[in-house]
Amino acid sequence: MLKPSDNMIRTPHRSYYSLVIAVAKRARQIAEKAEANGEILVEKPVDLAVHDFINNKYKIVEPTSFEDNDG
Repeated sequence: MLKPSDNMIRTPHRSYYSLVIAVAKRARQIAEKAEANGEILVEKPVDLAVHDFINNKYKIVEPTSFEDNDG
């Protein structure tokens, strides 16, 4: 798996957890689209997803605050 430098994607106010979740979601989208179109991917979906974030095709948006919804 491609392991780019953390600072290539992550900025100081973003968590590593958010990065992992975002890449996983994007990789799943890539894999599902390829399967639906009958395409065979040469690169792994995770590698393609990482490149999408490095090239700023997708951005990670985190909530500014977390609210307690328990009432």
